[in-house]
Amino acid sequence: MKELTEYRIRLIDRLAEAAHRFREACLAVNEPFAPLEAGGWTTHQVAVHTRDVDKLVYGARVRRTAAEDNPEFPNFDGDAFMEEQYDPGESLNKILDELVENVESLAALLRQLPVEAWSRESRHATMGGGFTLQAWVERDLAHIEGHIEMVKKGK
Repeated sequence: MKELTEYRIRLIDRLAEAAHRFREACLAVNEPFAPLEAGGWTTHQVAVHTRDVDKLVYGARVRRTAAEDNPEFPNFDGDAFMEEQYDPGESLNKILDELVENVESLAALLRQLPVEAWSRESRHATMGGGFTLQAWVERDLAHIEGHIEMVKKGK
């Protein structure tokens, strides 16, 4: 049990660190509106996507799994959401600050949860059941880290 508790503490720390590293990676890009690869998203678009997925998908799933009994989550189409909601006029600094704030707020919540909350389960409309709160935290971290690499490779 000690190892699992230590893993979860480190997971929370890594999540918060990833948000800060993502901000640094995005701010290091000289041309945030240049595609990261031919025909691909720009750093600005990746920042919006990362912030929104953290807040509206993984963060929301963690919060609801902690608060509700076996909630079910709809599928999230990130591309469709971006087509409908993307605002190229939104400040990159604001986007990145919101991501860091959202993640730090989530980390604070996670640090306060009782041990048993990490095993609370939820369902996904297309992927089925059995998703623990811990699994959503792990997916959030993997999503942010994946986009850190995307931004760094595209510089």
